[in-house]
Amino acid sequence: MSCQQDERYMARAIQLAKIGRYTTDPNPRVGCVLVRDGVIISEGWHVKAGFGHAETVALENISDAQGTTAYVTLEPCSHHGKTPPCCDALIKAGVVRVVVAMQDPNPLVSGRGLEKLKSSGIEVCCGVLQADARSLNRGFIKRMTHQRPFVRSKLAMSLDGRTAMASGESQWITCAQARADVHQLRAESSAILTGINTVLADDPLLNARVDWPIQQPIRVILDSNLRMPLTAKMTKLEGRSLILTVSTDEQKHQALKSVGFEVYNLPAKNTNLNLHAVMEFLHQQQINEVLVEAGSVLNGALLMEDLVDEWLIYMAPCVLGDQARGLFSLPGLKVMKDKKDLTLRDVRQFGPDLKLTLS
Repeated sequence: MSCQQDERYMARAIQLAKIGRYTTDPNPRVGCVLVRDGVIISEGWHVKAGFGHAETVALENISDAQGTTAYVTLEPCSHHGKTPPCCDALIKAGVVRVVVAMQDPNPLVSGRGLEKLKSSGIEVCCGVLQADARSLNRGFIKRMTHQRPFVRSKLAMSLDGRTAMASGESQWITCAQARADVHQLRAESSAILTGINTVLADDPLLNARVDWPIQQPIRVILDSNLRMPLTAKMTKLEGRSLILTVSTDEQKHQALKSVGFEVYNLPAKNTNLNLHAVMEFLHQQQINEVLVEAGSVLNGALLMEDLVDEWLIYMAPCVLGDQARGLFSLPGLKVMKDKKDLTLRDVRQFGPDLKLTLS
């Protein structure tokens, strides 16, 4: 089969994988297409952890897969997890060729699935539309290869780089279209992370308010001294709310647990939470993608520690003045050579606002 045809069918498999981008955590998003004689005869995608993998779903949708080519966005698994190995299912079904977009990034299993298929006499091709497949699972890849999640920080600012009035008033700088885009970002994220100062100022829900089925992100609050109010709005929501702290005040721990929070002690750095330890903890929680929604202090600290993979800045055509609050608190920057350089990756317009994507 030609390279162009392989890309065509793989593009369809990637399109299917995207259907699961709101529900598969902590698993990767995977799609599969079965082709025979140049015709797609079955399709499948992974919907949710514990449910069938894309390959087995596609195989279950037809009675005969003999002689087919399988296009899969991620290397078929060769080990027993919550579901049986997909490699075994493809071999048993009589698939004669498997085209894979990328190897599994998990170093414990990477390449083993491909080798198992080859040893069974199946023709294997790997690397078709690999960049697209990697983009689809940036968080899963980051967690597997760097033992931390893929981190994006969302900020909203005025034309003069301000995020709130001096009083703290910030609703709303950006337009309705930009705020709707943020809710989609939340829906795609495994967790939303913020600091206690943002909670005290805004009492946010930290959930995704969209009109399609999703798996709500985990709420993560950095609260070094356990100042979280027991009456916070998020206590009324379903799902997990995690408080990460350095405080050992057992009375406060128990009070917060009594209203539904999970409270974890992590290592400190200069009396505050060690942000690298935070990322390691989130990795241990199998969190793939984190969306940061925080103020200038936490964003400044994350920038200085180089812990944000992508910055998403929504810029509204308004001016808040020189007394308003800025994007980053960076007291350590004194001279021009200390400046933090970012790379502009994308610019899009939402209503009157601009969305800048930087890394």
